[in-house]
Amino acid sequence: MSDLNPSNIAIIGPGRLGTSFAYKFGRDDKAITMYYHDAELCREIRESHLNPKHLTKDLTKIFGGIDKVPRLSSKVTATHDLQKVVEENDFIFLSVTMNRLPEILNYIKPLIAKKTGPTCLISPIKGLASDEKKRELITPSQMINNHLFDIPHKFEIVCIGGPFFDVDLATGKPVCVTVAGKKAIARRVKNEFFKLNRRELNSYYNFDTIGTEACGALKNIVANIKGVTDCLNLGSSLPGTIFARSGVEIRSLAKILGGGFQAFQSQAGVGDMYVTISSIVSKNYRYGKLFYEMYNGNPIETNIKVLEQIDGTPEGPNSIKNVHRYLERKNMYSPLFHAAYKIFNEGGTREEIKERMIQACQF
Repeated sequence: MSDLNPSNIAIIGPGRLGTSFAYKFGRDDKAITMYYHDAELCREIRESHLNPKHLTKDLTKIFGGIDKVPRLSSKVTATHDLQKVVEENDFIFLSVTMNRLPEILNYIKPLIAKKTGPTCLISPIKGLASDEKKRELITPSQMINNHLFDIPHKFEIVCIGGPFFDVDLATGKPVCVTVAGKKAIARRVKNEFFKLNRRELNSYYNFDTIGTEACGALKNIVANIKGVTDCLNLGSSLPGTIFARSGVEIRSLAKILGGGFQAFQSQAGVGDMYVTISSIVSKNYRYGKLFYEMYNGNPIETNIKVLEQIDGTPEGPNSIKNVHRYLERKNMYSPLFHAAYKIFNEGGTREEIKERMIQACQF
């Protein structure tokens, strides 16, 4: 992997996170190509150096007007030509949702296979999916390995964990991410992309890729729960129990998935969970809060209405379903994750929602 060219970076998926990475790496004078299937959106990004679909609305509020919002670097471009993106870039950020990842992998697999050199796939994805064939719960890196199993010499995977928010990356606030993967390629990614301006972005290495990914996905469920709990008028003490109890459940499930207990003790675990469950900037915390505020007795209808209010896709709701399905297959019980499934998928009255949260914390 020593012949990888770090001067060009591709970002597949110009959502909030992909756009924030484009801002950051643009300030570092990297040449960045963003891929999106919509040619018109790509044209608008190239011409205005803003993303009209994601992140710009929040940046407008932060900076006090659209005219004050920083523009993407002149070295940032956008295209709907996926073949060109894969062929011309050795480092590719997969900034997509867990649901979209299989489709993207199916498209890029033959393109990676045809390249003369290797490709480094960098995943900041924080979700979990069900592998229906193996009846297992899998992380993003496991899904990538499963899809590209017959071309292992053609790619490497590096996982990017928290804690970080997209708006902080975009605006140059101090952020310290977690870089997980095989030591050599992870060190290369750290040195090439996350040490160029330490006042803005730095990183810690974590050898436990699965544990880092599991913590990143499961804390989103906790943030969904915390958003609901903060609307229930249950006082100021219960959040401490939720924080502590969720740590037990996350560590246990991360271990079952193939990670280690230590991952939760790192910034990718407890650090990422702390900021995600305590800030309105968090999409998943905001999802839980809006869900309860907009709840009409029908969780499916409420979910649709809430997602319309959020820029980007909170991964928590989808992870809740996959985790619940997995735990049922294994005949396992996880109080907080079980309560999350009941609240966001089966509903009930507001009083029943409150009772479920109390019982989950007292189990």
